[in-house]
Amino acid sequence: MTLTLGSKLLVGAMLIIGSPVAAVAQTGGVEDQIKKLQDAVAAAQGSADNSWMLVCVALVLLMTGPGLALFYGGLVNRKNVLATMMQSFVLMAVVTVVWFVCGYSLAFSEGDAVIGGLDHILLKGVGIAPNADYAPTIPQQTYMMFQLMFAIITPALITGAFAERMKFSAMLAVTILWSLLVYAPLAHMVWGKGGLLNATLGGRFPALDFAGGTVVHISSGVSALVCAIYIGKRKGYPSLQSPPHNLILSFIGACLLWVGWFGFNAGSAVSAGGLATSAFVATHFAAASGALGWMAAEWARTNKPSVLGAISGAVAGLVAVTPASGFVTPASALLLGVIGGAACYFMTAVVKRRLGYDDSLDVFGVHGVAGTLGAVLTGVFATAAINPIFKDATGSVLPVGAVDGNPHQIVNQLIAVGFAWLIAAAGTTAILKLVDMSIGLRVSEEEEAIGLDLTQHGELAYAHEAGSDFEMESSAGLAGAPDAISHAPRLSEAGD
Repeated sequence: MTLTLGSKLLVGAMLIIGSPVAAVAQTGGVEDQIKKLQDAVAAAQGSADNSWMLVCVALVLLMTGPGLALFYGGLVNRKNVLATMMQSFVLMAVVTVVWFVCGYSLAFSEGDAVIGGLDHILLKGVGIAPNADYAPTIPQQTYMMFQLMFAIITPALITGAFAERMKFSAMLAVTILWSLLVYAPLAHMVWGKGGLLNATLGGRFPALDFAGGTVVHISSGVSALVCAIYIGKRKGYPSLQSPPHNLILSFIGACLLWVGWFGFNAGSAVSAGGLATSAFVATHFAAASGALGWMAAEWARTNKPSVLGAISGAVAGLVAVTPASGFVTPASALLLGVIGGAACYFMTAVVKRRLGYDDSLDVFGVHGVAGTLGAVLTGVFATAAINPIFKDATGSVLPVGAVDGNPHQIVNQLIAVGFAWLIAAAGTTAILKLVDMSIGLRVSEEEEAIGLDLTQHGELAYAHEAGSDFEMESSAGLAGAPDAISHAPRLSEAGD
């Protein structure tokens, strides 16, 4: 068939017009495919990050129960082991409710430079959608749960300072008030948007605290010292000081703490990327060198490296690296650990004895001292090669710590340490006075001699040691206590 001139012109016009339309359609299809691919990558990343963070939530909870409960429980006299472990356990419940009511809101909703607001009271608005300011790839509920685990273990650490002499009811009252008046403000100042010490979200003094050197360890350590001084020494201390009743429990607890600390530090990257790996490595290296640092110092001084010293040194190294874990190289982590281990040994073995205060389980000597050292030294060893946290207006990476050429960061770290010490000391003192005036803090001398297991909870950890009468009558609760009291260990038997 022969096309007429008009037909040829029509076909040519259609080709001319149709070609760009087809090109546009093809381009739109490619763009759609790219968008779908990007969405799939983002969903995969979110799933991976969320999976990792849920594991970290469980790891950090593991640090309190059973980790800290076993660690502390083994260090006290056998007549106080249940009461000591119960303190860690019950805080897992009590702080969770406080966090739900207003704790999370006070720490992480927008407020002023010191405290958050009430936008998230009763967890209002905290759902599966991410919070772009804190964790853009995971549900905000996951982030809330991760931070809850920090809020649980911090006051649990303090209980070691007044072990074997505080009423259970007073401990609960102090903890609730402390969580709201000390922990929440510090958490907001360091990690909350607009907080005074926040490094990336508008803080006036950008301090580096990757996983809680100031918020967790300095606050608990300084508060522990205040508690030990305010409440006073255990009866008979130090002449009748009780040695750890079961180091096996403490050994297992320390190992669980070491494992759980991977979630504590590496989880603070809030992602499953390279930064989490770096923090994971730093955590392990500091724990190892901390154990060796304490062990070497003790060995040189006493000619015997003790099991208690080795596990305490590991904890000291972990504490020291906590604020720095997401900013330092493995070599710096090793150095931080050994400094923390040796310094904490000197503090607990020499300084504490000379000053004479009774911090029962050396909470200040480990967490207060190593937390302070770690926070300050983070300003020295932090490097942009690990975490380029500071950038200028054009996006260029700026020096992070003194090793990068930013010695002023040490000043910011010292300011953060000062605020943490001040808030913890002043807030804890006020709380202790208030609770002491209202319900009293300390058990009676007779209750202390009998032991808190029996006087506070009506139970004994080792019922067979109290005689068969207790075993038969314990089901009756405190009605069976008098006969058990006659068999219970007395203060003069401490440590046997």
